[in-house]
Amino acid sequence: MGQPVFARPGSVPAIGADFRSPARYIGSAKHRVEETTVPSFDIVSRIDLAEVDNALAGMTREIVTRFDFKGSKCTIERQEGVLTVAADDELKLKQMHELLKVHLTRRKVDPAALEYKTPEKASGNTLKQTIVLRQGVDANLARQLIREIKDSKLKVQVSIQGDELRVTGKKRDDLQGAISVARGMKIEQPLQYLNFRD
Repeated sequence: MGQPVFARPGSVPAIGADFRSPARYIGSAKHRVEETTVPSFDIVSRIDLAEVDNALAGMTREIVTRFDFKGSKCTIERQEGVLTVAADDELKLKQMHELLKVHLTRRKVDPAALEYKTPEKASGNTLKQTIVLRQGVDANLARQLIREIKDSKLKVQVSIQGDELRVTGKKRDDLQGAISVARGMKIEQPLQYLNFRD
């Protein structure tokens, strides 16, 4: 047996060089394809923050022009996933809530995503309230969904993917059934069913 041949740096690999795949690719190609084609969909809870900003901009314009808000200290702003509302009194705060729902609906954002915190007294006898934009499937909601889908006896598997759920199954009808189960739970937080693959 002759001496092994080694390629110089930057040269063409020598005849007989080892071209075996890296460890992460070990396994037949057929097996990998089967894994990526299992029918599935994702359960998510997402809000388009750009549309939220558009809604707030429209709301602010309306507050400036409405006679019943003239001279008021009502404002609304967003920091990440939290809205902060300032209002002169409880009546104005309720009006702000109604305006917010109207403008979000116009921008196709579900007002059910809003979680209202308890209003607090602010300077000058005004009120301040924090409103959380509920996004993502948290641990408690994930457990509820997984339990209900499992109890339905559908032939699907549910796995947690960060703040989303992945539902997989061999039959499209079972996946559709899982969506029906989730919708039937009447969860307040808006959910979307995306990335349907079959």
